[in-house]
Amino acid sequence: MNQKVYVVGGVRTPFVKSFSNYKELSTQQLLELSLKALVEKYQLQNQILGDVALGAVMNSSKEWPLEREVVLSSGLHPHTPAYFVQRACGTGLEAALQIALKISSRQIDWGIAGGVDTNSDLPLMASDGLKKIFLRLNAAKSLSERLAIAAGFRPQFLAPVAPTVAEKRTGLSMGEHCELMVKEWKISREAQDELAFTSHQRGAKAYDEGFYTDLICDVAGLKRDGILRADTKIEKLKTLKPAFDKTSSGTLTAGNSTPLTDGSSVVLLAGEAQVEKKQLKPLARFVDAEVAALDFVGGDGLLMAPTVAVARLLERNQIALQDFDYYEIHEAFAGQVLCTLKAWESNDYAKKYLNRNQALGSIDRVKMNVKGGSLALGHPFAATGGRIVASLAKILAQSSSEKKRGLISICTAGGMGVAAILESV
Repeated sequence: MNQKVYVVGGVRTPFVKSFSNYKELSTQQLLELSLKALVEKYQLQNQILGDVALGAVMNSSKEWPLEREVVLSSGLHPHTPAYFVQRACGTGLEAALQIALKISSRQIDWGIAGGVDTNSDLPLMASDGLKKIFLRLNAAKSLSERLAIAAGFRPQFLAPVAPTVAEKRTGLSMGEHCELMVKEWKISREAQDELAFTSHQRGAKAYDEGFYTDLICDVAGLKRDGILRADTKIEKLKTLKPAFDKTSSGTLTAGNSTPLTDGSSVVLLAGEAQVEKKQLKPLARFVDAEVAALDFVGGDGLLMAPTVAVARLLERNQIALQDFDYYEIHEAFAGQVLCTLKAWESNDYAKKYLNRNQALGSIDRVKMNVKGGSLALGHPFAATGGRIVASLAKILAQSSSEKKRGLISICTAGGMGVAAILESV
């Protein structure tokens, strides 16, 4: 018999622009900061947890095994296992749903999920030419053979290769794909800038109210996200030039798109039996989750798959899109969020992609990203899921005694999406 799964709480580092505050920290060190803070916050020192799922998108083989090394430095008992997860920008939520499934099926009593990304510790790679030279030299049997191989060396082989954010099958970046989406759905520049402005305003208000105080750990005196701008103005956003389609028809800018961000986040999950045994005070119940994918190579929108994941969740749980008190829709781009909302309102889209005769309908945007979204807070790829789960759980816990429900929707590279439902305890 399955058991209920609860979000006990989470911790994250402040999210900052890449190549700034965390430029001297490795990926491992940045993830250690949030996990150590979580262990301290919930007094998990020397505790054996059932499992720990951690991930990163921009990761290097030199960090292997990242997840286990981080756990061994965290203060948890060394008998606590860990494994690596990666589903692009959905990594953090994917890790949470996997730990939740293990708890629900009683494989484990409790566990931790999270992720990290830092472009300041970018994993540079050797060129294919240099790689082949070294491998052939390693296999060479004689000096003459080595000399012959070395003669094939070219100076350009020394140029390092940096990872790209372009889709391998299309050659287009995520921003370029999103430009195609907003053109298809006829999303205006004004609507995108307005959403970005609202995100900053709500994020700033949440900080003023102290909402993030216990969700963010101190990193060398830094206790606030570095991307958030309380003084952002619509007039300023309007002056920014297009960042991807640089022609007059381009509408995605640095202001309505998430910047490259560094940060980490982790979340503690536990089953109902462990909650009672350890006298934990959970913030919310992790109800259900779903993943989906679309054929972005064949013309589907790269970042539209969450629409499908959400539709499946609603059907399985027999609830409507409007049956939520809060919506946490990841703001990779303001345009992507607006495309998602418009797709949910389309009967044609519902028939083609959602296996429904009628649209899911509209949502009340007053309930969406009420404490600010990724446009204001930042988006360290694998860390965003943990941020959203912990924040939504706290929002639900702070709500009235009446039962509340929240929806999470995260788009990812590769034409995938991850969605989840949380409920107040």
